[in-house]
Amino acid sequence: MDDLFKRIIIDPQIMVGKPVIRGTRIPVELIVRMLGQGISESEILKEYPHLEPDDIRASLAYAAQLLAHEEVFSLPQAST
Repeated sequence: MDDLFKRIIIDPQIMVGKPVIRGTRIPVELIVRMLGQGISESEILKEYPHLEPDDIRASLAYAAQLLAHEEVFSLPQAST
């Protein structure tokens, strides 16, 4: 997993510090969003030929890691 995470960098000088694929300005969010919209891995790689399949896997692993550590707070139910 550490090898995958090395593919992602956070640098305030690149995309205002959003996590991006190393050596690019492609945000992790964009890759995850594209997959969520049903765009296939092969289509993403065709659109961004300098990406590798492990960049896509790294994006998903990064998103999963963030969600795993997300704090969830219950909000009071609004009365109707």
